[in-house]
Amino acid sequence: MPGCARRTEHQPLANYARDVPAHLLLVEDDDAIAAPLIRALEREGYDVTRAPDGAAAIAALTGGVPIDLLLLDLGLPDMDGLDVCRRFRADGYEAGIMILTARGGELDRVVGLDVGADDYLSKPFSLSELLARARALLRRTARVTVPATAETAAPVNTPSAAPDPTADAATSGSGLRVDRDARRAWLGATELALTAKEYDVLERLDVKRGAVVTRETLMAEIWDENWFGSTKTLDATIGRLRQKLVDADAPVVLATVRGVGFRLEDRPADA
Repeated sequence: MPGCARRTEHQPLANYARDVPAHLLLVEDDDAIAAPLIRALEREGYDVTRAPDGAAAIAALTGGVPIDLLLLDLGLPDMDGLDVCRRFRADGYEAGIMILTARGGELDRVVGLDVGADDYLSKPFSLSELLARARALLRRTARVTVPATAETAAPVNTPSAAPDPTADAATSGSGLRVDRDARRAWLGATELALTAKEYDVLERLDVKRGAVVTRETLMAEIWDENWFGSTKTLDATIGRLRQKLVDADAPVVLATVRGVGFRLEDRPADA
């Protein structure tokens, strides 16, 4: 599909020139909704490509043009938009996903967040709210890496070098290494594949290793003043992060302190 594709080797937004407009993929089958949205987004300076169905959206993953934000309708003619969201995340897409849908029930919102969406906007919605949320998601995606030139940028999923096990900077004593300068997390020589917000949550819990970090603190520091959604997105992010740590056999436990927040603690040696 011309003009839309996943980021080459899933390079983050900040890994190409800052003067390149953000590229948005709008997945919407309704012409009456898509046309004015595209005009409004282009007036804001974004490059916008439209996919009219789920198959076209998934096909966009095979090209080389970066997608900095996915705006995804759920009621597509060929498949459920939730399946598109799952596919993007399964294929390593790490930028923002905002669901735009007429489904307004809490269960639909929770399921959308659970499968990897970052935000959920129910139709009808105001253009100003959509633009504010889009800006917030693009800011959070852009700050996951340090800008690099085309010559020096390296794919996210192809580390240039494993961490030096003798280095003491940004290293946790348990064997989980959180490199705050590079915004990457390691278990030995293996890098954990984390989304921007999963990394943000892990970093803040790691800084307070063994102590409780409240839900309010995490929401205030990671989901900024432009966040309009439910705190259930925090629970979805915690759930994905916890599963990744378990799958990687990380020597830590991400514990929930009911009614308060979360705590990252070293797993007992005999556990």
